[in-house]
Amino acid sequence: MSLSRAVFFDRDDTLICNIPYLGDPAQVRLMPGAREAVDRLARAGFLLFLASNQSGVGRGLITVDQVQAVNQAMFHLLCEVPFTAVYCAYGAPGDPLGDAERKPSPYLLQQAARDHSIDLARSFMIGDRGSDAEAGHRAGARSILLLNGRAPSDLGEEARYAHYLAPNLPAAAQWILTEAGG
Repeated sequence: MSLSRAVFFDRDDTLICNIPYLGDPAQVRLMPGAREAVDRLARAGFLLFLASNQSGVGRGLITVDQVQAVNQAMFHLLCEVPFTAVYCAYGAPGDPLGDAERKPSPYLLQQAARDHSIDLARSFMIGDRGSDAEAGHRAGARSILLLNGRAPSDLGEEARYAHYLAPNLPAAAQWILTEAGG
């Protein structure tokens, strides 16, 4: 059986504008170019996954139902581009179970690979934080760190696991398509 290739996306400040501990789906706003970027990757044959730390649940600030409602609003704004699955870590930092699953742990990506026969070596992780890049790297995928207006010199150690520093999500998608030969 042939393994699939995938793109894993962080959520906040990657696909949607970050509002800390967002629980209201009416406040969901896509990052510039998000719809076009995910559509291009889906049309190129990548399976798409959401891999997101949502510590607001573990902190008691939002519920799993609210996280799911925000995700559904995001998927609606993405014009129903098909995401294969959603993987979230709900624990707060310092919670032993949460720390085992939270990025920079590769757990979410590895679980998706087991569940969906993913070849992580042919896959990519896109996020805006060093923990996203580290999770991708530790899982064996190639990591893209979004600059989102920051200068590369501002990142310091945060960029050490990134294979590519992209100015934004459309540039990250283009780099993936170039790297993947499509």
